Amino acid sequence: MENGKNRSKRLRKKLYLEEFAVMGFEFACKIDLQEESEFDVLFDGLAELIDSRNLLVSGGGNEDGFEGYVIANQRYNSTTDEDRKTVESWLNAQSSISDVEVDELSDAHYGM
Repeated sequence: MENGKNRSKRLRKKLYLEEFAVMGFEFACKIDLQEESEFDVLFDGLAELIDSRNLLVSGGGNEDGFEGYVIANQRYNSTTDEDRKTVESWLNAQSSISDVEVDELSDAHYGM
């Protein structure tokens, strides 16, 4: 158990610990868009991908790049390595995106 403490299953669930840890992943990339309309097309495509895999993404950026953190859209569910690879492949397939970095899965609540 964490720090030698014996925590009940109910408390571990409430705190998203051990078997209830929720995993997500971070990504970052640079973008090079010529027109503002391309921005909408790019992010609509990303939104469709995220939605199709029942995920959520939070993040931000500017006209030069963006970054985000991806989690599952269901409480106590985690993203998978397949989700991570799919998002990475999609980002790499976009001609207006470069320098894609997608981190390994990490604890969405505690950053472990």
